Amino acid sequence: MKNILAALLLITTVPLLADDFDVVEMKLKTAMAADIRTDAERERDRNRNPIDTLRFFGLRDDMRIVELMPGRGWYTKLLAPVVQENGEYFVALGTGRLETSLLTETGFEDIQIVSANSRMSRPEGSRFYTLETAGLEVEDADMVLTFRNYHNFSVPGRAAMNKASFDALKSGGIYAVVDHNRRHMEADNHENRRRVDPVTAILEIQAAGFELVDSSTLHYRPDDELRYEVGRKTVTGNTDRWALKFIKP
Repeated sequence: MKNILAALLLITTVPLLADDFDVVEMKLKTAMAADIRTDAERERDRNRNPIDTLRFFGLRDDMRIVELMPGRGWYTKLLAPVVQENGEYFVALGTGRLETSLLTETGFEDIQIVSANSRMSRPEGSRFYTLETAGLEVEDADMVLTFRNYHNFSVPGRAAMNKASFDALKSGGIYAVVDHNRRHMEADNHENRRRVDPVTAILEIQAAGFELVDSSTLHYRPDDELRYEVGRKTVTGNTDRWALKFIKP
């Protein structure tokens, strides 16, 4: 149900101060043009729309940011340079690929790896990961972000991730989550494993103590009928995704 979020946003939202995004946008464009990025990464810019996405989440260049499960660093290559001068950048959970690649490159040596003792594992026969963590080892963060990772975890795993994010953020800090859309209340099947019902995500994240601030249609894709696995040729690179912005009271 792609319009379900409109109804869910009939809540009292938290007023946020509007920040000048011009400097951030300039830094993002510089990072997007950097030689460190591959042609394949540049090809994804149009679909992922990072500038408008990060404007929606309220990115500033003086933030203490934690990125969860950064993968190969698509967003890390854009975000870390933005806050390098005035803020701090942390990566947590599933950072192995970055440690031997991007974090050895000039300009990315200030990125800090945290929560190294956390353990992600997928029990035999399960499609989802569990998460054992004592926390992100960061205090008073301004923003925690995760892009297309929420679907990888079991319900207890997501609860652990949400709690760790809540504990790491300062009051007023932002929890930014993006993932592939799933039909509302659709049961698990072999086609929707990497999709998440946004209503489920909202309820789970609110249960951790967060308040929902806003949702975005930046990644709405009408051609994605929400019927197929996100890696199928008909939808890969063009999945319908939700973007949810939460705040720690």
